[in-house]
Amino acid sequence: MAIAKAERLMNLALCLLGTRRPLSKRELRDSIEAYVEAFGPGNGATGSDDSFNRMFERDKDDLRELGLVIETVENLDGEVGYLARRDSNRLPAITLDAEEAAALGLAAKVWQQARLAGAASGALQKLRAAGLPEDVDPYGSHGALEPRIPVHEAAFEPLMLACRDRRPVAFDYRKATAAHPEQRHVEPWALECWRGHWYLAGWDRDRGAERVFRLSRITGKVRSRSGRYTAPVPDVVTVRETVASWAGEVADRSARIRLRAGSGYPLRAKATSVRELGDGWDELEIPYGHGLDAWLVEFGPDVVVLEPAELRADVVDRLRAVAKG
Repeated sequence: MAIAKAERLMNLALCLLGTRRPLSKRELRDSIEAYVEAFGPGNGATGSDDSFNRMFERDKDDLRELGLVIETVENLDGEVGYLARRDSNRLPAITLDAEEAAALGLAAKVWQQARLAGAASGALQKLRAAGLPEDVDPYGSHGALEPRIPVHEAAFEPLMLACRDRRPVAFDYRKATAAHPEQRHVEPWALECWRGHWYLAGWDRDRGAERVFRLSRITGKVRSRSGRYTAPVPDVVTVRETVASWAGEVADRSARIRLRAGSGYPLRAKATSVRELGDGWDELEIPYGHGLDAWLVEFGPDVVVLEPAELRADVVDRLRAVAKG
């Protein structure tokens, strides 16, 4: 059915583009095989005329939505005709300088490893068809940097579409300190990549508050839910700032930890000082902010919190919760 409709729309578009004078509905009905097969010639029964008129109006609206400029012209006898002038449906030549082409290539390369690679490639092919010079290579090398946005999580694509369509979702989510996942009902707002990990920001219906979820901790399939959003979507969604605060990026004090030698490189990158203790351990001073305890738990036995005492207690409590399952 989809192929038949596409063929019918293509034939209608070719008729409207190929004519030098406006064509009436009757002439279009008699000229396009799909209309003749479905409704017969233009002097058919009233019922078939009504059915044809409804299909023709839908087809005309579909072509206009695809970008075809269709004119409606009334002749001296009051009969309405249709045509699509070539000069009204011809795009101007696209000219890009070297910097603009480089920017397009950079954007396309970013998504080469993601599910959007096909869309990026298709966009460049359309630019070629519209007049992008052959000597301009958007995929060409323009520097030493080769940007990539890795997307390995199966949840990325359904969540991206849900954010675009403003569609609530449900998924099973396992927190860093939990042994088993629990179901979440979320109104997704935005996706953002931060330090190699993808995060979703949205409204958690179960908790009645804004939450940020790491996609790698989503288990199973993302399931769509019917209905509209119940919470307003903010103009600016600060995914990165929220995650940074949870990871201890926003800090006004310091913590001292022992870290096993040769491990915990993200912690070492954040450290303001590092001192070798011997016996395979180092002592680090790192910024201490909200959520640091959850991050330290991820390093397991490679990290021992020395101070402050409340941070040490929080980490021990989280480890015990994980051990209990």
